[in-house]
Amino acid sequence: MLLPRTLFPATIAGSLPKPAWLAEPDRLWAPWRLSGAELAAAQRDATLLALKLQEDCGIDILTDGEQSRQHFVHGFLAAIDGIDFGQRVEMSIRKGRYKAMVPSVTGPLRLRGRAHAVEARIARTHTARWLKFTLPGPMTIVDTIADRHYGDRAEMALAFAAVLNEEALALQADGIDIIQFDEPAFNVYPDEVKEWGIAALERAAHGLACTTAVHICYGYGIEANIAWKQTLGGEWRQYEDIFPALAASRIDQVAIECRNSRVPLELLGLLKGKEVQAGVIDVASETVETAEDVANLIGEIMRYVPRERILPTTNCGMAPMRRETAEAKLMALGAGARLARERFGPHGA
Repeated sequence: MLLPRTLFPATIAGSLPKPAWLAEPDRLWAPWRLSGAELAAAQRDATLLALKLQEDCGIDILTDGEQSRQHFVHGFLAAIDGIDFGQRVEMSIRKGRYKAMVPSVTGPLRLRGRAHAVEARIARTHTARWLKFTLPGPMTIVDTIADRHYGDRAEMALAFAAVLNEEALALQADGIDIIQFDEPAFNVYPDEVKEWGIAALERAAHGLACTTAVHICYGYGIEANIAWKQTLGGEWRQYEDIFPALAASRIDQVAIECRNSRVPLELLGLLKGKEVQAGVIDVASETVETAEDVANLIGEIMRYVPRERILPTTNCGMAPMRRETAEAKLMALGAGARLARERFGPHGA
């Protein structure tokens, strides 16, 4: 199994595009093309393909590609009692950035068996490399669901955190090496992050002995996010407020976008003591990076983060991206990480 301290181990944020025979391509929340046993078999096949693709591209820490989830939040929510998918309502999420049809919390939350045992065990069985599994973070879940029961966002977040923790502990027992909580809502509600967001995140990770990570970003490369980013000015300094609090947390790694982002790289220096999954691949552009592009950006990041704590990754998930583009970008990521090892490793220049 890959040593965890390989210099610049490459990984991805989590999701990969789904094959056209599994789901409608090039879109978020893509509907499945199959159902029942045929869908389960197709999801298994897609997971194996996602693992093989990552290995072929030189990715060191793999994910299941989220091939069994229609959406990174709702795929988890489907296994929880207390949520009614029949009571869908249109709701503004990420502070009004866009609207979505979301299910409702109608009672106390309880994990119904397991959420992701099947795909986690399939992935663990079919790769000897380090394996990361992604779960939605409690604040992002709260921001992506309608509340008809709790009446308080912080209280509901802690309730979700307890359910997430149950699944995370089971994933650890399945042999997962890194459990990552996805919290894109962290850059939207900085005050709430410090008041209760990090506390809920730590509750979700309570008792885990494996590596823990939180992924925060400015979202997928979809039109609503791209338009929103144009309103944020020349420098995106929202993280300046929350990075010190994350640095003081018990989470091991922070995943953050760096390629074509307006987040000043100097802010990474605020994540003292943390490993940084540094986004060196832009998921909001069809332009394919080169290995040189990736290695050069890793070199810039080394000015603020010790090299042994840098894990090159994608800015965000690739779920809505064209498969051909995503595959080419994965090749660049793997090749760029290898070039950076040669250039900046013990025997490099």
